[in-house]
Amino acid sequence: MNNKLTACIFVTGLFLLPVTGYTADTEKSAVTEYVMDSVITTKVKAELAAEKVASLVKINVDTDSHGAVVLTGSAANQTAVDRAVSIAKGVKGVTSVKNEIKVVTEK
Repeated sequence: MNNKLTACIFVTGLFLLPVTGYTADTEKSAVTEYVMDSVITTKVKAELAAEKVASLVKINVDTDSHGAVVLTGSAANQTAVDRAVSIAKGVKGVTSVKNEIKVVTEK
């Protein structure tokens, strides 16, 4: 009886081994994608900060798993918006840039 139980558990474990390996690969690729997204986002933000234009600080950067960047927030004028888009397009790994920045004049 004990040998049958042991054999059953062993066979079940053999069948579950590929499932465990697949799960580990899926988690690794999700982490890799997240890290790459974060790196692109950080690079874009760093480039915007390096410009030392006050209105560029109010711009938010989001990156998806394909390198597409979405810029949101506000800027003082269209020149600042155009500069932010240009900076984002120049960052390595960026595949596209969607501009959702609003021009807001302060009173």
